[in-house]
Amino acid sequence: MAVAVILVVAAAFAAPSASAAGRREPVRVTRFLGERSLPHLTRLDGTTVGGLSGIDHDPRTGTWYFISDDRWRYNPARFYTGRLHIDRVTGEFRGVRLTGVTTLTRADGTPYPGYGKPESADPESIRYDRWKGRLLWGDEGDRPDDRNPGIPLSQPAVRAMDRQGRHLDAFPLPRTLRLTRGERGPRRNFGFEGLAVTPRVVTAVTEGPRYEDGAPPTAERGAPARVTVWSRDGRLRGQYAYPVDALPAAPVPPTGDADSGVSEILAVDDLRYLALERSWIQGVGYRARLYEFDLRGATDVLARRSLTDGRPYRPVTKRLLLDLSEAVPQSETPVQNYESLAWGPRLANGECTLVVGSDDNFSQEEVTRFLAFGATGCR
Repeated sequence: MAVAVILVVAAAFAAPSASAAGRREPVRVTRFLGERSLPHLTRLDGTTVGGLSGIDHDPRTGTWYFISDDRWRYNPARFYTGRLHIDRVTGEFRGVRLTGVTTLTRADGTPYPGYGKPESADPESIRYDRWKGRLLWGDEGDRPDDRNPGIPLSQPAVRAMDRQGRHLDAFPLPRTLRLTRGERGPRRNFGFEGLAVTPRVVTAVTEGPRYEDGAPPTAERGAPARVTVWSRDGRLRGQYAYPVDALPAAPVPPTGDADSGVSEILAVDDLRYLALERSWIQGVGYRARLYEFDLRGATDVLARRSLTDGRPYRPVTKRLLLDLSEAVPQSETPVQNYESLAWGPRLANGECTLVVGSDDNFSQEEVTRFLAFGATGCR
């Protein structure tokens, strides 16, 4: 579906026009290829597997990368390597196997501190940058709020590391996305959640709205997240508003908790992306939808401190690709906490494979689950 937009003359630094990227067919999900899960609290090389919040694939070697958002509840911040077995002829998704684990380290060579400590990391996304042979990862950061007043500030970041987990560099953080101790900037758990990379740009999205951009989504209305784009050499190129849906259902009871936002993005090209929107609603459970969105024609809001000050802007446009609560057979497990998204190997018939993964939160009530789909219109 197309999202209604507020008409406005594009800013001087707005996203490029349609002609800049050429015309390409839209992404379409063609079929469900299967699902596979990992046993709860799997052990590998002395670590506890869980909290897998980002995945990516190196098409040249077939290696998959899985980043954990464990904040030293079990082990230091880390990523896993492994294999997803998808038959290139039939498309059948046959299995998943983890083969190794790597600790993420800071510039001084030490692991990131654990939860509640200064400079703690909250890894939420990982991308293999095949054009530079490095890994990029998104750190949501942390900050105090009314429920957690003692949490120290740890700024969100998009960082580069080598395949041994060693820090290489960090991208400049826009002023609008700096965490604070007051009601300014991103809310707690609404920092960088999704990350994408192309031959020309690196793109990241916040999970939900900053304080100045409005309240989080409710069953009656959605809210804007911010999509930030850098050049490959780290220069800020722009920032755009992504309209997160209203909650798909009201909490039960109506005063219950809910959490909704963008949990991952995936590049189709420099201007088009897939977005995974995931909601948890008390009394309802998880819901997840997959969208394609386009930066073309969107207003650059990089310099805007607020999206609720009355000045008009045009958000990105998006259309629904897949409702995961309807498209996947719910054989034994309901919709999970889907947080990761990656392109897999191309099939013999020309289809791409698209993999969606869930973060089990180390909970026995949730599952580390991978879904595979066939798709066309991909890069």
